[in-house]
Amino acid sequence: MAPVHHETVHFSGRVQGVGFRFAAMQVAREFEVTGQAANLADGRVRVEVEGDPEMVRAFLAALEERMHGFIRKAERVESRRPPQFQGFSIQ
Repeated sequence: MAPVHHETVHFSGRVQGVGFRFAAMQVAREFEVTGQAANLADGRVRVEVEGDPEMVRAFLAALEERMHGFIRKAERVESRRPPQFQGFSIQ
């Protein structure tokens, strides 16, 4: 399979227990992206997303806008790799 644009974003702030992962899944339905959102033991949420670079960036911007009052910091890492997701899920 051809490589796709992939981003891993670690969101910190008040991001657990506020519906962040569910919001990510809802927002993902508005874009042609795949991936997952997972709570981490250290209190952050990791969002992995794949797709066209513009779609990925638009998805992340929409998610950050929706959850702006809860996010203190977003650490992003971009790469290209073979696709690993089908749909968008919550872990």
